[in-house]
Amino acid sequence: MIDPEIKAQLSSYRQSIDNIDAALVHMLAERFRCTKEVGLLKAKYDLPPADPAREDYQIERLRHLAKDAHLDPDFAEKFLNFVITEVIRHHEAIAAEHGGPKQLA
Repeated sequence: MIDPEIKAQLSSYRQSIDNIDAALVHMLAERFRCTKEVGLLKAKYDLPPADPAREDYQIERLRHLAKDAHLDPDFAEKFLNFVITEVIRHHEAIAAEHGGPKQLA
């Protein structure tokens, strides 16, 4: 049997985690709404789905933000790389839908 005070504290932490997870999902949805618009613009003007210079800048920027927030910069980079990979995949699909050549990064 768990002490009721510990159980209440655990429940409180878990509620906070659930709220943060919900906020993350909504933030990611908004981010992908914006990157979809970027993908449409790139497709319209036949720009490549990937932008390595922008990606490098974003990774370095996120690593600094993570460090300032006391979050492991390597974890932050892995997370951003996952997001970037997904964005590029979406941009390739958008380009293909708009008649452009599917360009792999």
